[in-house]
Amino acid sequence: MGDSKEAGAEAPPAGAAARGGLSLLSQGENEEASAQGSALFLGGSEVKSRAVVKYSSAPPRTAFARLEEKTDLKLPPANWLRESAKLGPAGTTILGNSRKSKPFSSFGMAYDFIDSVGNDVDVVSDSENIKKLLKIPYSKSHVSMAVHRIGRTLLLDELDIQELFMRSSQTGDWTWLKEFYQRLIDQKWQRKKKSKEHWYQKAILSKFLYYSINGDGAAQPVPPAAEQQESSSSGQATDSDGASWPAPFEMPSSVSEDPSASSQGSEPLELSYIVGHVASAPKEQNLTTLFSDGENSQGLKNDFVRNILWTFEDIHMLVGSNMPIFGGGRYPAVSLRLRDNNKPINVLTGIDYWLDNLICNVPELVMCFHVNGIVQKYEMIKTEEIPNLENSNFSTKVIKDIAQNILSFLKSNCTKEGHTYWLFKASGSDIVKLYDLTTLCEETEDKYQNPFTMPVAVLLYKVACNMMMKKGQNKKHYGTVRTLLLNCVRLLDKSRHPQIIASANYMLSELFQLDEPKKEESSESPLNENSDESYSEEEEEMPDSDENGSYSTCSDPSDDNKAVAIIKSVGELSVPEKYKSIHQIRPSCAFPVCHDTEERCRLVLSYVLEGLKSVDSSIKKERDLPAADPNTPIPLKYEDESTRGGPEALEKQMALFLDKMGSLQKGNYSSQSGMIPGSWQHKMKLQLILKSSKAYYVLSDAAMSLQKYGRALRYIKLALQSHDTYCCLCTNMLSEVLLFLSQYLTLCGDIQLMLAQNANNRAAHLEEFNYQTKEDQEILHSLHRESSCQGFAWATDLSTDLESQLSVSCKCYEAANEILQFSDLKNQNPEHYVQLLKRMGNIRNEIGVFYMNQAAALQSERVVSKTVSTAEQQLWKKSFSCFEKGIHNFESIDDATNAALLLCNTGRLMRICAQAHCGAGDECKREFSPEEGLYYNKAVDYYLKALRSLGTRDTHAAVWDSVNWELSTTYFTMATLQQDYAPLSRKAQEQIEKEVSEAMMKSLKYCDVDSVSARQPLCQYRAATIHHRLASMYHSCLRNQVGDEHLRKQHRVLADLHYSKAVKLFQLLKDAPCELLRVQLERVAFAEFQMTSQNSNIGKLKTLSGALDIMVRTKHAFQLIRKELVEEFDQPKNEETPPAADSAPSLNREEVIKLLSIFESRLSFLLLQSIKLLSSAKKKTSNNLEEDVVLKTNKQTYSQLLRATANKNTSLLERIDVLIHLLDQLARGSGGGGGAVQ
Repeated sequence: MGDSKEAGAEAPPAGAAARGGLSLLSQGENEEASAQGSALFLGGSEVKSRAVVKYSSAPPRTAFARLEEKTDLKLPPANWLRESAKLGPAGTTILGNSRKSKPFSSFGMAYDFIDSVGNDVDVVSDSENIKKLLKIPYSKSHVSMAVHRIGRTLLLDELDIQELFMRSSQTGDWTWLKEFYQRLIDQKWQRKKKSKEHWYQKAILSKFLYYSINGDGAAQPVPPAAEQQESSSSGQATDSDGASWPAPFEMPSSVSEDPSASSQGSEPLELSYIVGHVASAPKEQNLTTLFSDGENSQGLKNDFVRNILWTFEDIHMLVGSNMPIFGGGRYPAVSLRLRDNNKPINVLTGIDYWLDNLICNVPELVMCFHVNGIVQKYEMIKTEEIPNLENSNFSTKVIKDIAQNILSFLKSNCTKEGHTYWLFKASGSDIVKLYDLTTLCEETEDKYQNPFTMPVAVLLYKVACNMMMKKGQNKKHYGTVRTLLLNCVRLLDKSRHPQIIASANYMLSELFQLDEPKKEESSESPLNENSDESYSEEEEEMPDSDENGSYSTCSDPSDDNKAVAIIKSVGELSVPEKYKSIHQIRPSCAFPVCHDTEERCRLVLSYVLEGLKSVDSSIKKERDLPAADPNTPIPLKYEDESTRGGPEALEKQMALFLDKMGSLQKGNYSSQSGMIPGSWQHKMKLQLILKSSKAYYVLSDAAMSLQKYGRALRYIKLALQSHDTYCCLCTNMLSEVLLFLSQYLTLCGDIQLMLAQNANNRAAHLEEFNYQTKEDQEILHSLHRESSCQGFAWATDLSTDLESQLSVSCKCYEAANEILQFSDLKNQNPEHYVQLLKRMGNIRNEIGVFYMNQAAALQSERVVSKTVSTAEQQLWKKSFSCFEKGIHNFESIDDATNAALLLCNTGRLMRICAQAHCGAGDECKREFSPEEGLYYNKAVDYYLKALRSLGTRDTHAAVWDSVNWELSTTYFTMATLQQDYAPLSRKAQEQIEKEVSEAMMKSLKYCDVDSVSARQPLCQYRAATIHHRLASMYHSCLRNQVGDEHLRKQHRVLADLHYSKAVKLFQLLKDAPCELLRVQLERVAFAEFQMTSQNSNIGKLKTLSGALDIMVRTKHAFQLIRKELVEEFDQPKNEETPPAADSAPSLNREEVIKLLSIFESRLSFLLLQSIKLLSSAKKKTSNNLEEDVVLKTNKQTYSQLLRATANKNTSLLERIDVLIHLLDQLARGSGGGGGAVQ
């Protein structure tokens, strides 16, 4: 294995080479071999063996000397049993080949190579145990081993029954196993003493190794006087039969049945190496470093000189070995053996040597033969030749079959993780039995009497931890991790091991991703059919047997019903594939499928609660705690707003809260239960409380999305109570936790806002809010041990008052924002910050609108008083302040659209202020006041700002259109009020007309009549109305004006223009026939007014013709009116139901009758004038046929009209029918001539 250059770098001492000196393989070379993945495929072509050294503590290379013949090994060398610099700190452990392995040795290795456990290694054990198992068919000696399963890995340890029962006699422990053993296996059990020969052989071997290691001639025999101590010393140095069994969960002084196994100079005290570490909770480490100090965490050491990953055929084993390996020169690696020349090598010894060399990757064996302690000769044997030695012939293929059969047998039957199985073969017997000691132990009074419980639980925990901490770990392993942790928790007594149980429960809660998107749940769990209990300790295992029925739990006389499985004859183990493992080593442990968020959070909270109980039970100062019964619900403080002092009290509570948040940065600590900061309880409780707050937050968020706002408020209250307790316990607040708090308060603000907007369902919300599960009560009880949980009471009470709810919502957002300002959180979490500012802007808008609506309501109630009340002004100020802050929020995050909406709302507030200032006195004397003008102009400014904020319509078309409409409305209202209530006391008529005209034109500018939208008919109606009003105004000016002919002409043109535009727009609308009729009548009146100023008959006739043409064109309006009247008339006949709510408003019959009468009189007047003028014209010129036809038609029409109007009994519909008929007649009679003289 070693590098030849390196081997030569350290020259052996003088004379060593001549004697064939070899040296020990150094750690560096082992590591190099490991790095290169070196593997020797030893043992011939029949079996494959590959060994990789994972760890080696072998001391630096020491020269190995070939001893002179006749050297007397009975004489101890001068350096015997003393620490030697060449041996290094490992001391006498290098002689461990001769000593028995300690109980729990496999656990020490497992703790060191936690990555291998549960995944890629089949077996972890001492090489001595492996050899013992593989020699079962050849050996008559007894076998007693403890077997544990962690994942797919089996841990094998020697279970020294002799030692165990000696302990039982002295301490009373393990009596249940002793009774069981005596009843079923060996009734006459008694302690077997080691023979003198045994101690003699051990001492000889120890001295031989010291002579060989020393090798530089310094090892001289000691004076004979020393021989008196020989026997006792040899016991000290080489025997560890006295390795003590732990007292289950107590700390007595070391006990051993063998006085020779007292303390050794070079090893830790084996007697007490585990006592006191296994069970005592006070000695457990802090959570953060829980079991981090490797093997010492439970006093379980990995004190093998080397740990090797040995692959034997398809079996992967992590093996501990203490075999000394020597090397150097021509022999890079050899093992050294001492043999009595009088005793031939037997098969057992051959297998021993062969396996040792395979495991340690040693290609050769050096054997030193002695007779009665006197060295005779040395012999070199290659590893692959060992199976063919004389007297020690064995088949390597058979050994391979034995290994595979034993592994299959154990894998098939040791199925319950965390259980201690006992593999037992009595001395001289052929039957091998497997018992489940955990099940047997549970039948006794104290089910925690099994000393393996603690190391197994710790190992389960560590493997789970290791799997959790791997960053690249796939979630599909979570089922495995969960099973490991559940089994760990099941094994331990809650009262004795609160720390591990709390920690395991915390890890169980961590397995569930609370913020997982919904989609992943279904895709991540293909094993839905396997429940989480598909593999656990309660599961009944079916007895396994292959087709030959070679092992079973049948009632054979040699069997007993307590055994899990039995091998009836050790000979069966040599039969190839006799035992096939028909069980998966780990049945699929599907992670429980949580079909919804609530289920997942509830699981998390159940683990958190168990963890909290464990922590609380371990805190001793129970008497100092506030007395609280976990079964008594803690009241949720529902109060009416009237008892609480409203928004002012809220401000104080907010100030206190923010002050507290500031002090957290300095790290104030205030636990009521007396937990010591930094203790494992303190750290664990902090983690559990934080987890519970996250779970409640997710529950609240889920309830929110289901619109269960009462439930959502209850959950966010619990989340904030958890967080409040966390704040009380925390000595150094992490920014991540502050971010959580900001998110919790943001959600709380959302919930309060939704409650405010869903006031009609308040009773149901209140019922949900006050409901509490037992689990929530118990968690709250644990929180109350540390804090009053009232830090966020201001945010989580369910109020009945809308203003209060909106204020609380706003304060939540403000608090959340303040928290982001405390540290650099707003820069680290820009998305959350932007969302929060949006919410703040939104809630301020909501509150602003609330106050604005209140002001409007007050205004509508105010009838008598002319002055604006103080209450109204206060509401305006509050509303304005909210809008202003909201606008600032949106502008700070460049949210132009929302800023525009708030500017729009501010404009609306200004209009409400303007409306409030309109005089409520005598309508006749009412004038448009300067205050109204001021507020309307302010409104206009805000609307224009809103448009500037948006920039273009592309930013947000709907908002852009809305602002334009509001702006148009404001200008229109201003103009209308100035027109209807002209402030003549302050301004001249001309100035007023100019202002009205400008405002109307601006209103038109922002009134979009062309874009197709739901608002288009409204815009068309507005524009038509503006044109009508402007036309009326110019018409009025024309009537009242005298003098300036140029101005009169201008007004005439403008009036005519606006009338024609108004008509065009009204004609587009289907629901404004009366307005169309009124405009047409005004146009006729305008024509009549023009006719009065005309002198010539031709001019008058022309104007008359135009007026009649206008009359003819009103037919469209009459048709619309007729249609509506017919629909109204038919409706009661067809269906007795009232008209639908969304149908067009019904016709104003009074207005129709009034307009109809005016129309009839004007038509009658125009026809009469026309007849007069045409008749006089006819007298002068008798040859105009066209005029004759018109005259004739007009006379007929006039006559029919007079008859129709004379009949007072005619119905409205009939009158309209007559008019439509007459207008048709006129249109035909004029033959287009009327149109020509328009």
